[in-house]
Amino acid sequence: MSLSVLDWGIIASFFIIFAIIGIKVSKQSGKNAQEFFLSGRNMPWWLLGISMVATTFSADTPNLVTDIIRQNGISGNWVWWAFLLTGMLTVFVYAKLWRRSEVLTDLEFYEIRYSGKAAAFLRGFRAIYLGVFFNVMIMASVCLAAIKIGGILFGLQPWECVTYASIITVLYSALGGLRGVIFTDFLQFIVAMVGSIWAAYYLVNLPEIGGLQQLLTHDKVANKLNFLPDFKDTKTLIPLLVIPLAVQWWSVWYPGAEPGGGGYIAQRMLSAKDEKHAVGATLLFNIAHYALRPWPWILIALASLVAFPELSTIQAAFPEVNASIIGHDLAYPAMLTKLPSGLLGIVAASLIAAFMSTISTHLNWGSSYIAIDFYKRFVNPNSEEKTLVNVGRLSTVLLMVFAALLALVLESALSTFNILLQIGAGTGLIFILRWFWWRINAYSEITGMIVSFLFAVYFEFVHEAIFGSRMENYQELIIGVIFTTLSWIVVTLLTPPTENLVLLEFYKKVKPYGMGWNGFKKIVAAQTEAKLEESPDQFTIDLASMLLGVLLVYCALFATGYFIYGNWIGTLVLSTVTALAIVLLIRIQKSR
Repeated sequence: MSLSVLDWGIIASFFIIFAIIGIKVSKQSGKNAQEFFLSGRNMPWWLLGISMVATTFSADTPNLVTDIIRQNGISGNWVWWAFLLTGMLTVFVYAKLWRRSEVLTDLEFYEIRYSGKAAAFLRGFRAIYLGVFFNVMIMASVCLAAIKIGGILFGLQPWECVTYASIITVLYSALGGLRGVIFTDFLQFIVAMVGSIWAAYYLVNLPEIGGLQQLLTHDKVANKLNFLPDFKDTKTLIPLLVIPLAVQWWSVWYPGAEPGGGGYIAQRMLSAKDEKHAVGATLLFNIAHYALRPWPWILIALASLVAFPELSTIQAAFPEVNASIIGHDLAYPAMLTKLPSGLLGIVAASLIAAFMSTISTHLNWGSSYIAIDFYKRFVNPNSEEKTLVNVGRLSTVLLMVFAALLALVLESALSTFNILLQIGAGTGLIFILRWFWWRINAYSEITGMIVSFLFAVYFEFVHEAIFGSRMENYQELIIGVIFTTLSWIVVTLLTPPTENLVLLEFYKKVKPYGMGWNGFKKIVAAQTEAKLEESPDQFTIDLASMLLGVLLVYCALFATGYFIYGNWIGTLVLSTVTALAIVLLIRIQKSR
């Protein structure tokens, strides 16, 4: 389809604004590594929280949600809704711990928590493993969404989509550093929310859809509306609800939902003014991410079932699109082609903004690993601050090039999501416990990383060749979690713990709580007759806050759904519970 002059004008204006922001903050961001990668550790909670939301508001996220709903209904979203438990654990337990650590990157954590060559190896290896390979795969998935959206909305070839969408992103990311990313994230989030809500309203009221009530009662839609899967159907109940809530949230490392925090979420917490701002930022992020954003995407996905009920109807409507990328996730951009001039420009700009916010964050995050945790730590320990900034900027460009090339061979956002889950299966518990169990060491993490990766490779490329068919995704996940967890626990118990001096400095700096440090406290007491200072945090308060936070967000999410469905009793009950959870949470936090 063709965009009007008005549409192109709207899109171009946002490109210009983002470029100006990057140029404006480039001088301050280029002063030193702390300014470039952590914006001077002086960011307020609200700006950081919105930045986190904007980052996870990726161009591929609406496509992913559409894919899930078209195949498994609204209840299929539990595969990512379950990560709220991880998010709230980060809010009330790990945010303050990360801020106290005062590391420049979350990988620097390894050498304040572990000791010896194993700690150094772990830091250097994960700098490349996460910062380059894993990070490039994530960005490639986002670029794949750009390819599909660009092919539908603009009629662009795949290479054109990734090229045009990357130029401005690389420009302001390389010039402005994290400060430029955060400032542009704020604007991008506003644009993205306005675009998605407005688009949902317009599309639901198209004549062929017939309005909200007709949509909700349509034969193709009515069986997709339940918030929970059918409890009598174990084939859907187990993979869609039981596994995500019982296993996935604590066992899997996934970007943006890392157990114990990490990645670009840790980067935002480390750049906060203080502990309270770190906690406030992650709380705002989790509320907005799970309760505020999903429903516009959900409504468009449901409407797509009426407008494009089968993959064949999408292919027939867009015969110029390469057949290899036709999937259920393509239904989202297909629906956007029905928008009028002006609104189409705003929505297209919002999707471009979503793409840019995610890519810019991953570029800055990945380049921080390369510059700080690899180049400075192992290549040039005496490197000047300006050199580190330049290495970061060069890394930004190269990471974008690699991601764009990989995107050209990917096919589905959902399949990429499942691969990433499998790669991280079984490692999540390490990231949760390493703060609270002194016996976990560098070998624990190395083992978990290697074993989980080998299982991911086996299930993706070997199992089907041997047995003739693939296992279900949740079965692969469970097997990966079990064997990975057993492997790193055994290695932990068979290898020596971290050196006492390193553990002592870590404990004094971070002040973790928990019985997991009692064994180390006894060792310190026996050797020095000194008693370590107890943590200022209280486990019961933090646990209660986490549970209330989870209750608050889920009730808010489903209260909105009941309101859309016209179920006033459900709306009233869940809204009341949400309000009570907010009041109790405020009181608990004030009692600290």
